[in-house]
Amino acid sequence: MRIALFVTCLNDALFPQAGIATVTLLERLGHTVAFPAAQSCCGQMHANTGYAAPARQLERLTEAAFAGHDVIVSPSGSCVAHLRAHTGLPAYELSELLVDVLGVTDVGATFPHRVTYHPTCHGLRALRLGDRPATLLRAVKGLELIDLPEPEQCCGFGGTFALKNAAVSGAMLADKCANAAATGAEYLAAADNSCLAHIGGGLSRYPGAPRPIHYAEILAATGAPS
Repeated sequence: MRIALFVTCLNDALFPQAGIATVTLLERLGHTVAFPAAQSCCGQMHANTGYAAPARQLERLTEAAFAGHDVIVSPSGSCVAHLRAHTGLPAYELSELLVDVLGVTDVGATFPHRVTYHPTCHGLRALRLGDRPATLLRAVKGLELIDLPEPEQCCGFGGTFALKNAAVSGAMLADKCANAAATGAEYLAAADNSCLAHIGGGLSRYPGAPRPIHYAEILAATGAPS
């Protein structure tokens, strides 16, 4: 199977560890992962902000960059949702690839920590990931998965929503952070680093609150994180 990594522009620029973890995990499972160098933004940000023509141009460039690969995997539910809606690419969020395509739920990870999981809006509503990420996390050796109160409530990020509607976004973020802090977890995991960055900013104001982490980093772990 010719698997290609779509790292996304946000991860490439700010959270490369999510892409590295995705490749590390898949290689540990015996797969070869390609990284097409011509990839760039998928156009989601432009489309969400109303710039249809530039978005379409980026979508076409993305299709060309990934032509010929059997599957495309990405550690970003939001970008995968955009690719599904606007291109013909066989794009999968990481948990979909692992559970649905590769038939794997135990990836051989070890992460001896208390973790809570936030199902991001695109993963929850657009991709309907359901219990896939949680199933993978429950199989991690040493990990205690703690339920997050009101998990389906949005964190308030929503891309430019957080800029255009700062007061509403801030109120939603406060609710999400209070719920996360109440779990007593050491880490808060999610499938989108954009949401994790937003939540992480809020959690930085809560002493002893969970640290944000992409769940791919947990699945790639074989012990305590550095």
